[in-house]
Amino acid sequence: MATDTDDCLESRRPNVVLIVCDQFRGDCLGYAGHPDVKTPYLDTLAAQGTFFENGYSACPSCIPARASLLTGKTPRHAGRVGYQDGIAWRYDHMMAEEFSEAGYQTACVGKMHVHPPRLACGFQTLRLHDGYIGHYRKANLPHWMHQDVSDDYLRFLRAELGPAADVNGTGVENNSWIARPWVYEERLHPTNWVVDESIRFLETRDRTRPFFLMASFVRPHPPFDAPAAYYQPYLDRELREPARGDWDDEDATERDGMVLDSPHGCRDATLRHEAMAGYYGCITHIDHQIGRLITSLENDETYENTIVLFTADHGEMLFDHCTFRKVLPYEGSAHVPFIVRVGSKVLPGGRPRPRTSDAVVDLMDVMPTLLDLAGVEVPEGVDGSSLRGEITGEKDLGRAYVHGEHSRDYEQSNQYIVTSHDKYVWFTQSGVERYFDLDADPREERDLSGDPAYAERVAELRAILIEELRDREEGYVQDGGLVVGRKPRVVLEQC
Repeated sequence: MATDTDDCLESRRPNVVLIVCDQFRGDCLGYAGHPDVKTPYLDTLAAQGTFFENGYSACPSCIPARASLLTGKTPRHAGRVGYQDGIAWRYDHMMAEEFSEAGYQTACVGKMHVHPPRLACGFQTLRLHDGYIGHYRKANLPHWMHQDVSDDYLRFLRAELGPAADVNGTGVENNSWIARPWVYEERLHPTNWVVDESIRFLETRDRTRPFFLMASFVRPHPPFDAPAAYYQPYLDRELREPARGDWDDEDATERDGMVLDSPHGCRDATLRHEAMAGYYGCITHIDHQIGRLITSLENDETYENTIVLFTADHGEMLFDHCTFRKVLPYEGSAHVPFIVRVGSKVLPGGRPRPRTSDAVVDLMDVMPTLLDLAGVEVPEGVDGSSLRGEITGEKDLGRAYVHGEHSRDYEQSNQYIVTSHDKYVWFTQSGVERYFDLDADPREERDLSGDPAYAERVAELRAILIEELRDREEGYVQDGGLVVGRKPRVVLEQC
């Protein structure tokens, strides 16, 4: 009989930590060259791993993005092409299920945003905090679904502060541009709680098995309520102005910009500055808490046998082009951070050399990438691709584009094709087209769709979109062309 305890430990198989943020822009990293945002721990992660500079969310709002993330499917095949609460999740394969069946101990701490709200999606341990989601706050909701019952962080907060405490204690609305510092002790902030609970899982896990941990932060999604130590430095600093283009609808901001959650942004320059400071403060706060999580892995001596992937479900327009929030096809909304660090003990050749990849990647690639790197079989029906070759430098992904979309209302329903160099956008209800040369114009300040010099390229990308939409149930394509005004559907039947 073996007497060496180490023989039964999980060290021979890699651990996996997936870090997901809600509404984190792809450009808001020091490593990505942002002039204002400070993210030293994430910059270190990128500098030691593979930084995918063209990461995208193919359906940039919480629910459809997370469906792609957890199933490895395109929005079309996941059946979620827009945002709608209260629709049951029924999928044959989800990422945590695959890890569990392969012998991993699996845990999610933080945001899931699935239905019903305590659906485990294959996670053996779930410590839930979905933020403030109005659908689960209604008085006539079944009691077991209500946030008062289902949210572990809310229970923690009330145990600390009393039964009247709530997740909206700062007094700011959860989709608004209103910002103010966190009103309680910093240790009680949900960002800290996610890391506290994640570290607790790591300390008390079953050490005879490898682990898969998803640490999922609600921030920097509003409310913009970072602790004052993170908020105030940005508030006191001159910040880069939001992107402005020759196609912006300034009249819409003038018309709607006093509505606190208007998709057309905010009319008041002071309030815009406060919101940007609040958003950036939330990001640096998250960065420092991620540092705590990484330090715990280092102290546990498991960091070098761990795969860490950092990404977000979507971005935030943050007043670029007179807009706010998400769902839009533009960079602020659809471009997400995407970093993979593989520990030195994970692959036979040691830690892959740090590199920046210009491959265009999507959230559907997370599941096959992590499974592949961990040596777990990728199930059939997954649309995403493993990025292992890109990470090791042995093989290019070879993907020409990502097809993205978001169904919503008349104004915002959209389709897009993005490559590592350019982007074509089509708004389904108005027929408006836009084209951006991302190499020359990364902030999308010049719409070139009407420029004769780019007509051929616009036609090429339009043809790709037509092929992607050819058999869609909405009827977006007829007689080989795009059809304007077809009724958008948020949840598809053909999935």
